[in-house]
Amino acid sequence: MSKMSTEEVVKAVHQDGAAWTIVAKCATYAEADQKRLELEMEEGLQVKVHWQGKVNNRYFAVKTRNDPSIIKREEKRRRKARLSKKRRKK
Repeated sequence: MSKMSTEEVVKAVHQDGAAWTIVAKCATYAEADQKRLELEMEEGLQVKVHWQGKVNNRYFAVKTRNDPSIIKREEKRRRKARLSKKRRKK
């Protein structure tokens, strides 16, 4: 495994993805996993189960967001359509 130098680490840019939204809070992992499996049927939706909450009030949160790769494809398609429309007007 190759290690990055300090300069490479400093130069690396982190890009945040889309925000996750909590759609359900469950007391057990089994409940949360069942909800996750139901939501995974939807196309273009990312789903995860996350253990969170304060020490005395823990729960499993089911979180979703739109798939960033699909969003990028849609933006690219709209941009191309707009450019081709401009080219046709000339």
